[in-house]
Amino acid sequence: MVTYSPYPADPRVRREAEALAEAGMSVDVICITDGFGSRKENVHGVNVYRLPFSRRRAGKLRYAWEYGCFLFTAFFTLTYLYVRNRYDVVHIHNMPDILVFCALVPRLCGAKVVLDLHDPSPEIFMAKYGVDKEHFVVRLLCLAEKFSIWFAHLVLTPNLSFKRLFVSRGCPDAKIHVIMNSPLESIFRGPGNGSRRGSTDGRQKFVVMYHGMITERNGVDLAIRAINVVRREIPDITFEFYGAGDFVDRCLSLVTELGMDDAVTFRGCVPLETIAKAIESVDVGLISNRPSVHWEHAMPTRIFEYLSMGKPVIAPRTGGILDYFGADDLYFFESGNTQSIIEAIMDVYRNRTQRLKKIERGMAVYQRHRWQIQRHRLQELVKTLTDTHASVAERQSELE
Repeated sequence: MVTYSPYPADPRVRREAEALAEAGMSVDVICITDGFGSRKENVHGVNVYRLPFSRRRAGKLRYAWEYGCFLFTAFFTLTYLYVRNRYDVVHIHNMPDILVFCALVPRLCGAKVVLDLHDPSPEIFMAKYGVDKEHFVVRLLCLAEKFSIWFAHLVLTPNLSFKRLFVSRGCPDAKIHVIMNSPLESIFRGPGNGSRRGSTDGRQKFVVMYHGMITERNGVDLAIRAINVVRREIPDITFEFYGAGDFVDRCLSLVTELGMDDAVTFRGCVPLETIAKAIESVDVGLISNRPSVHWEHAMPTRIFEYLSMGKPVIAPRTGGILDYFGADDLYFFESGNTQSIIEAIMDVYRNRTQRLKKIERGMAVYQRHRWQIQRHRLQELVKTLTDTHASVAERQSELE
């Protein structure tokens, strides 16, 4: 595997690498250091090779320079390791999409190539920089996506909406498969004895939680403003948010500006194990995303993480989420609308019977897509690339 992210910090890369290792495959991961671990180590059965790069969130030229340097270094590192290990499969995680071409030598020598499209690059760029699909960089990213998909033997992506998007731009439907970002069940183990499951008995704080990237498009500031209004009705409400990003300072300044230091706590960037433990003690998880061309198609992993722990979820009413959840499964709000977030929080707080029903229905959706199911599907898909005893068609029919 090759990824321009630190390992094991990227949850999708970690889940998939460990799933393939558990299936008896020898798995090596080439990644960036970014402050994680030594240059070479074995992590839960996965051999990790860290290159001396860190992600620095800056301008477009800086992104291009960092991607280019990593692509160049990863190409030679992978080629060297391929000569030593003769990989059967090379699994590339975007972004960038063109990282797939660092597998050129293994592909020419017969290795199969998997391209794992975590996110659609054109939509990420449009959302981040506020441009439309006619922008020359967006058109260039669409072209790069097309050739990257063509180069790969198998394409993976996390949800149905992303798949439809890639197919609409020319990816063959049969070539792309959905492996959802379901949480690791070894970490998110379900509601424990200490789980409050939405308790609001008046003797405890009513805790709202956000975790994930803290950028403007993720709307943490909207959540803070909503909490500020809601605490007039719920004096004991608190908001805890976890993560990192270029919008942290703005959010903390807003907390001070609104005089909310006693109601809002920033916990920073912590391991998944800490996130799972924290979820046990909250009342509701909040996905506060602003409207964007990217978030319209995304299905945030955090939804399943809260549901797996028996917590209700407040989420935006967007296409990627509605592909999986109905009106009775989650608490929906209109993306980008602070008043709508306020109403959803109040709804969670006031109606215990409805809350428990939504938790039950939401958890049922999660159970249909839990990682045990996704893991088996991933293992079987990878086996189709090298299995000489069963045809791809036979394997596909088994999966269906």
